[in-house]
Amino acid sequence: MTALLKVDRINAFYGAAHILHNLSLEVRAGERVALIGRNGVGKTTVVNTLLGLARLGEGQIRFRDSEIRKPRPYLAAQHSIVVVPQGRRIIANLTVEENLVLGAATGRKGPWTVPEIYKLFPILQERAHTPGTALSGGQQQMLAVGRALMANPSLILLDEPTEGLAPVIVDQLATIFNRVADQGTALLLIEQNMSLVVRVAHRYLAMAKGAVVASGEVNNSRDGLKDLEAHIMV
Repeated sequence: MTALLKVDRINAFYGAAHILHNLSLEVRAGERVALIGRNGVGKTTVVNTLLGLARLGEGQIRFRDSEIRKPRPYLAAQHSIVVVPQGRRIIANLTVEENLVLGAATGRKGPWTVPEIYKLFPILQERAHTPGTALSGGQQQMLAVGRALMANPSLILLDEPTEGLAPVIVDQLATIFNRVADQGTALLLIEQNMSLVVRVAHRYLAMAKGAVVASGEVNNSRDGLKDLEAHIMV
């Protein structure tokens, strides 16, 4: 099976700062993969490199069957890969519904429409005509996920989706991510909340100092949680 995303020994930079060192990973159709590690190891730089926001040096990136030599945000979208960015980045001055509709700009047909997003997140329908930036943090995260789904992607990159959220909202998001994945959308979950990882991911990649240093299957148990927590202390 062809990988939706394959990263092979990439090196990435911000200016002269060398952040990613020969990093490799892949995500196949329907997979739920977690990229874990403490702050500063380069997890978000992986996403930024895929979008062309960090400079790609050596190495290869492939979206499906296409090698991407000069990554750009629109290239990921063209290959049915979308990002729920760290910090959510809700568009100011647009309502909730307008933010959702913006996510459908690629024109890709699929199961996710505004009514289906409202079924997934009823609170968004209640606040459909409210400015997106007026929502609570948890509601904004729901909106960011809904906006990504509107592109009907094959793969969603979730960058620290639970950052700053209350445990009850994290629980809701875990349920939502599993429902989305159960419908066939692959997930690359970049996360430090290991309780979320064990509930959603099937496989993990642990990062340290800009490289993947460990990988394995996620054990959905207390021992599995302890194992993952040990990896992010590297």
